[in-house]
Amino acid sequence: MRIPGNKLLDTISDFLAQRKGMLPILGIVFVTFNYLLQIFAAGGWLSDTNFFLHLGIIIAILGILLAWAL
Repeated sequence: MRIPGNKLLDTISDFLAQRKGMLPILGIVFVTFNYLLQIFAAGGWLSDTNFFLHLGIIIAILGILLAWAL
């Protein structure tokens, strides 16, 4: 018996089970985007805080952990 609130979680889990490398690749894209942002758009909130670097690392680590679990 499934609880109605878990339908979204089941859908996301099924989607990510078929695409195990998607989140680590997305994390790499964010880290690369942050690097390019540092080079070409120096002086701004996003480049000063390295927002996309941190977000990319978190997404990549979570993606690796989820791929390992699924």
